[in-house]
Order: sequence, then C-alpha cells, then structure tokens
Amino acid sequence: MVVKGLHGAFLEAPTEKVMGDVQRIFYFHAPAGIIAFLAFAVTGVASLLYLWKRALIFDVVAHASAEIGLLFCTIVLVTGPLWARPVWGTWWTWEARLTMTLVLWLIYVSYVLVRRYTDSRDQQARFSAVLGIVGALDIYIVYRSVTWWRGLHPVVLQPSGGGGLDPDMRVVFVFCIFVYLMLYACLMAIRIPIGTAEDELAALQEQHARRRNA
Repeated sequence: MVVKGLHGAFLEAPTEKVMGDVQRIFYFHAPAGIIAFLAFAVTGVASLLYLWKRALIFDVVAHASAEIGLLFCTIVLVTGPLWARPVWGTWWTWEARLTMTLVLWLIYVSYVLVRRYTDSRDQQARFSAVLGIVGALDIYIVYRSVTWWRGLHPVVLQPSGGGGLDPDMRVVFVFCIFVYLMLYACLMAIRIPIGTAEDELAALQEQHARRRNA
C-alpha cells in the first residue's frame, strides 16, 4: 500500500498548475495531519476514560496513541516548511495554523516527557491524562485557526471556502489517508501490547521487591 501511495502521489496525480511538483508534498503533509488529529483524539478519549475508571489499560492506549500521533505531527512540521519555502519564499512564518500546530506538537512532547519525571505509575497516568485532554482540545483550535485568524495557510480541506481538489487528486489523496490510517492501526497494534507487558513486568518487579524486603 505504501508503494501504491508513493506511485499515486508522484506519478498518478496530475501536476498542480500554479505550484507544480512541489504540491505533491500535500499527499504526505495533509494525511499526516489528519492521522495526527485522530491519534491525539484517541489519546484524549482514553485519558478521560482513565481519569474516570482508573484502569491502566486506558493509559496504555492513550500513551501509545500520543507517541504515534507525535510521529505524524512531526511529519507535518517537516513537510510543511519543505512546501512553504518554494511557495511562500520562507521555511517558516508565525501564522496561525503553523503556530498552533507547533503548540500542539509541544503539548505532546510534554506528554511524553512528563512520564519520565516520576516513578509513580499512578502519577504518570494522571499527569499525562491531563495533558492528553488539553492536547485533544487544542485540535479544534488548530483546525479552526485558518478561518478564525485568516493566515497564509491554504483552506483546501475546509468544508467551505476552499478551492477543492481535482477528482484525480482526490482519489490519490483519499488513498494516502487510508495508507496512513493502516500504518497508525499497525503501530497501535504493536505498541499497546508492549505497554501492557511493561506494566506487567513492573508489577512483578514490585511484588518481588516486597517479598524480598518482608
């Protein structure tokens, strides 16, 4: 599927008349943003469930999705400047969508780092759950930033007001979203069992330490 997606983005999709081939970054940039939003939304929901149920499995799911979402958000922040340099004439500008996306990325960097500052498993889960919920709320601000503050960022994917996509471009774009979605699902299927195993190992080590000190 990845090869098919690359073939579609570079060889099947028509060349955009104004921007030329640099527009093909769109097939990597926008799907990565959509999946990052999905991943952070999953983190937000799982974080709420953890604070409600206090079951560690929800924290494991939230943590896994946050790490993977951070990966996709990093792709967004790398591919965006690659497109902006030839189109806008600058790698970065502090316009609304870019700034709020960077804020979103920093929230989830903090999410990952805060777990390292305490050995208490409960504190790890509670502190990161709060950040996970804040980050999920920031998704809506990032999404609406283009229309609220009317920055430079294109509005192609807005429900109204965008220029839309050529039908051939739309087919490739939807397929790239599907490829990214499958990649997200595969990474979650790998990361969640690892997180569960880490919790089980930590519980066994704690139990062993109590017996040794008894």
